Amino acid sequence: MTFISHLRSRTVTLWVLLVALILSGCGALIREMPGGAPTQEASGGAPTQEASMFRANPARTGVFPSDGPTTLSELVWKFKTGIAIVSSPAVAGGVVYIGSGDGRLYALDARTGRMKWKFKTNNSGFFSSGVFSSPAVVDGVVYVGSDDGRLYALDARTGQEKWSFKTFQSVVSSPAVADGVVYVGNSIAGRFYALDARTGQEKWRFKTDGHVVSSPAVTDGVVYIGSNDGRLYALDARTGQEKWSFQTDGPVNSSPAVAGGVVYVGSDDRRLYALDARTGEEKWSFKTDGGVYSSPAVAGGVVYFGSTDGYLYAVR
Repeated sequence: MTFISHLRSRTVTLWVLLVALILSGCGALIREMPGGAPTQEASGGAPTQEASMFRANPARTGVFPSDGPTTLSELVWKFKTGIAIVSSPAVAGGVVYIGSGDGRLYALDARTGRMKWKFKTNNSGFFSSGVFSSPAVVDGVVYVGSDDGRLYALDARTGQEKWSFKTFQSVVSSPAVADGVVYVGNSIAGRFYALDARTGQEKWRFKTDGHVVSSPAVTDGVVYIGSNDGRLYALDARTGQEKWSFQTDGPVNSSPAVAGGVVYVGSDDRRLYALDARTGEEKWSFKTDGGVYSSPAVAGGVVYFGSTDGYLYAVR
């Protein structure tokens, strides 16, 4: 590799990280355990689909049905990983799962913050390698991507690897899981994969013309995914065949939300778009004064999203 190509590669990696920071919202700053390294524990039930995680649920629809605390009363605990955290946590079965820039996925007791186990991916570095993808937890399995180019499936109780799937390059996109299939994007190569959730076997792949750091949303047999090529794609969840695509005037690094037959997604062209989920036809758009990398959340008939203009917007 020449010096120039190496420099370009490092620049792309840093760009991907910046987008990951924006999309993940710096998840959680994970009572720091005093004295000695925590030991692995095997207690606790297996997580189920009744869980809280990035984009609300394993299908990543972005529709949030529950409330959080309305006042701040105390710091319950905090946990120190090896380096910065930009992954968002998943909470299931009394366990918090979180990725770190140190290349590890951690499982912590949700009540005490004590580590139950940790899993090391094939990373060893600083910001050029780590677990920036946000985990999904379904039926006792944790699915998470890594900057080493792999998607991992881990036993949620023990952290033991069940399988891993090697993509072309970094996996910053957070996997979505629906109907026994895992869907995930590949950051630099622009590929999007559908994998058997039990075995990790590839079912199909779809190629976009740009980086895929957006996380997919799956509903009613359709997968919605954004790409740096400026498009939002709607793909048949079973076959991967394109149903429609919608062209914006900027990269789509925002992760879509789907509610009431409408897909909501942001673009670097400074707009939030509302599209008909079946046809892709634009219903309306809302213009801000900055790029919309933020992933919209839908609750109570209102769409919430942020912009690089420094504002958080609530529209309906």
